[in-house]
Amino acid sequence: MSTEPETTEDAEPGPPGTESTSAGGPGTGGGETATGETAGTGGGDAGTEERAGAQGGDAGTEDGAEDGAGAEDGAGAQGGDAGTGQGADAESAEAGTGRAASGEGARADAEGGDAEGGDTGTPQVSEAEAELRAQQAERERIEQRKAEKKAPIASGTKLSGKAADLLAAVRAVESGEKPAATVFEEPPAAPRSAPEPERRPRPVAPGPVSAPIGPTPEAVRAVRQVLGEGGAPEVLAPQAATVLGEGADDQLRADPWQLLRIAGVRPEQADGFARALLGAECGPDDERRGRAVTGWLLEQAALAGHTVLEMPALLAALSQRGVPEPDSAVQGAIAEGEALVFQDALEDEAATPAPAAEEGAEEDAERPVRVLVGLERYALAEESLADGLARLVNSAPKQDGSAEDWERAAAAAQGSAAELIRAVAGQGLVLHTGGEASLVEPAALLTAASSLGLRAWAATHNPIGRNRFAALLRRSGQTADVPGQAGEAPADSPVATVSGLLVGLEGPGRDADGALDLDLLVVLDAPQLDVETAALLTESLPDGARLVLAGDPAVLWSAGPGRVFADLLAARICPQVASRRPDPGPLGELVSGIGVGELNQVEAPGKEVVIVPVRDAAEAVHRTVQLVVDSVPRAIGVPAEKTQVIAPGHGGAVGTRALNAALKERLNPGPGRFGGFDPGDRIVHSPAPGRALPGRVVTADAEGLHLSCEGEAVVVPRERVEQSVRHGWALTAHQAVGSRWPAVVVVLPGDAAQALSRPWVYTAFGRADRHLSVVHGVEQALPRAVAEVQAKPRTTRLPALLAPQISGT
Repeated sequence: MSTEPETTEDAEPGPPGTESTSAGGPGTGGGETATGETAGTGGGDAGTEERAGAQGGDAGTEDGAEDGAGAEDGAGAQGGDAGTGQGADAESAEAGTGRAASGEGARADAEGGDAEGGDTGTPQVSEAEAELRAQQAERERIEQRKAEKKAPIASGTKLSGKAADLLAAVRAVESGEKPAATVFEEPPAAPRSAPEPERRPRPVAPGPVSAPIGPTPEAVRAVRQVLGEGGAPEVLAPQAATVLGEGADDQLRADPWQLLRIAGVRPEQADGFARALLGAECGPDDERRGRAVTGWLLEQAALAGHTVLEMPALLAALSQRGVPEPDSAVQGAIAEGEALVFQDALEDEAATPAPAAEEGAEEDAERPVRVLVGLERYALAEESLADGLARLVNSAPKQDGSAEDWERAAAAAQGSAAELIRAVAGQGLVLHTGGEASLVEPAALLTAASSLGLRAWAATHNPIGRNRFAALLRRSGQTADVPGQAGEAPADSPVATVSGLLVGLEGPGRDADGALDLDLLVVLDAPQLDVETAALLTESLPDGARLVLAGDPAVLWSAGPGRVFADLLAARICPQVASRRPDPGPLGELVSGIGVGELNQVEAPGKEVVIVPVRDAAEAVHRTVQLVVDSVPRAIGVPAEKTQVIAPGHGGAVGTRALNAALKERLNPGPGRFGGFDPGDRIVHSPAPGRALPGRVVTADAEGLHLSCEGEAVVVPRERVEQSVRHGWALTAHQAVGSRWPAVVVVLPGDAAQALSRPWVYTAFGRADRHLSVVHGVEQALPRAVAEVQAKPRTTRLPALLAPQISGT
C-alpha cells in the first residue's frame, strides 16, 4: 500500500488505536512531507504511515435515507423494514421528498432566477419524459394483455386452426347453408410447409411525444386552498394536482390521507392534515387511513428494492404505524385495487417431491405457500419479464451463420471469450459475469457476431459507460476506422444507453412490428436492471434474437425494485459464463479481495492506493478538498476535474452536500445565481428515479439550466432544477455505479458505520482506474463490513414465475 500523495501540510497522526510507524530518511520531494505508507517509494517520504487494510467505518446514512425515502423503518422483507436497503438511492426518491413535505428547500422559483429572467417558454420533451411515456405505454399494454388472459372467451372467439374450422362448420349446418355430409368431409391433403413462427404482441415504437399537459392553474389553486386549510405546505399543490389528477381538491377533502401519494409525505404528516380537515371524524381506525398507509408502505418497499412484501412483514409494519386492524387495511387496499395479493409455493417444499398418494385416496393436502402483497405496476412488470425471459430460453435463436462459422469465431478468441461466443451461438439468453477487465469478452462477442452478419448492439446504463465501451470496441478493431472525439462515442458505434435504446433516441430503431431491429443485444452493468426496465427490454426483442446480460454480481443492485441479474444467476435457467480475467494491478487485487470478503493489504509502489486517517468530520472535509485540489493532481498527475469523490450519503457533516459545498468554494466559487449553480459547476443530473448522469453546467437562461453530460446537451427547465440537479464533485456509490474515473477519493467519516456493506465498499473502491484515496475515520467498521455485511435481501417473485415456464424446471 502506498503513501498518501505529497502534501504541503504537515503530517497528522491517525486516530487512536490505529497502528502506525514512522519512516525516516532524506526527503526527495522538494522538502515536502507525506502522510501514508512508504512501501516501494525509496524512503523519500516522512510522516505517519497507514496500511491499506486499515480499519474502516461508518459514513452516515445510506443514499436517500435522510430524505425519508429509503430508510423507512416499517416494511422490510425480513422484519418489517422496507425502507432500508442497498437499492434505496437518494435519486430514487429525492425529487420532492421529505424536505418538500416539511416545506424545507422547496422554492417557488429557482434561487435568484436566471440572469436573463423571463418565462421558461414551451417546455421541450426530455429524454426522461420520453422514457417515462414509453414505460407507461408498455405497462398499459401489459395490463391489457393480462386482462385478455383472464377474460372469459366468448363463443367463436380466440379460436384458430381445426377448432375454428369445426365451429364454422357447425354454424353452416345449423343455418342450412351446407349439408352435414359435405361440411365434414376431409379436404385433400396439401403439401406441408414449415409452420410460421408465432408472433407475439410487440411494443409500439415510440414516436414523437408531445409535451406533457400539466394541471391547470385553476386546479392548482383549488388544491393549494385545501392544503392551506389542512396546514400542509402549499408548495405541494402542483405535485398533488398532477398525481391525483382531475378533482384533486375534492379527493383530498374526501380522503385527506391521499396526501401520502405525494413523494416525501410521511404518515404522521398526513395524519396532521387529516385532523385539520376532518376534526372529530379523524381517527387511527379510519379505513381510509389503513388503505393509504398500506399503499405508502408498499411504495417505500419498492424504493428499498422489493417488488412485493410478505404478508406478515406488511402486517407488522402496519401495526408499527398505528393501524389497529392491519389485516382489514390490507384487504381494503386489495379490494380497491390499490394492491395485489399472490400465493407462491415455498421454495424448499417446492423442490422436494411429495410422496405418492395411495391408490384411490384424494390428494387434498394443500401445498405450502407464502402470501405476498405488492403494487400492481411492479407485479405486472415482473410477470411480463418472466414471460419474455421464458420466450428467449425456450425458443431456438435465429440461425445466423453456420455452426462451423460460430466455431471458427470462437476459436479465434481466447479463454472465456471463446466460451461466451459458443454459448451465444446456440442459446437465446446467456449470462456473463466478471469485473472491469472482463469487458473485452463482450467486445469480442460483438466483433464476432458482426463478422457473421448479425445486427449486434450493446447497451449501458449511462453515457460514461457507453463511451468507455465504444472506445474499447475501437481499440479491439471493430470500429477502428470510425473517428471519435474524446468523451464521445462514434456516431455509428453499435453502443447505446438503455434509456436511449428504449425511447428510440439511440440504437438501431424498431422494425414494422415494433421490436428492436437487431439480432443480438448485450446489456452491460446488468445488476443495474430493475424489473420495469428489464421487462421493456425483453418484450422489445424480436423472435429469434439473442440477449446477453453481462455484469459484476458483487456491485450494488439496481436503484429500482427487483434484483433481476441476481435472480437469474440463482435460477440457473440458462448458460452462465464466468470470466477468468482478473482486474490488474494493486487496485484490482484490492477490489477482488473485497469481493470475497477480505480487506487485504496490497503493495502499491506507484501510490495506486492511499489511506488518509482522520479524526473528525471537519478534518475529513478538509483532507478531502486537499486531496482533490492539490495532492492527487501534483503527486498522481490526475487533475481535479477527473477526480471523483464518493461518500455514503447526502446528509450529515461529511455527506455529499457538505463536500460539494466545500469543493465548489475551492474549485468554482460563484454566487449560484441559478438555483445555486454557476457555469462550470460539476453536477449530476437525475432525469428519472435511479438514473444519474454526471456533467457540467454550461449556462443558464429563461429556458432553463443548460448542461453538458458526456458531450450531450441537456436543458433542465427551471422548475425541475431543484428536484433533478445536484452538484457532482461528490457522489454516492449508487450514483457512481456504472462509471469510472482516473482517480477516486472515498470518504468514510466516523458516523458511517451503519451505512457500510461489502457491496457498497466494493462498488465505491472499484470506481477508480489509476488511483484510490480513502479518507478513513471508521476504524474497525470497514473490515467488519467487508467481512460480514452482505447485501440486504430483496423480496421478489421472478424465480417463482420463471420455474413453471422453463422447460425441464
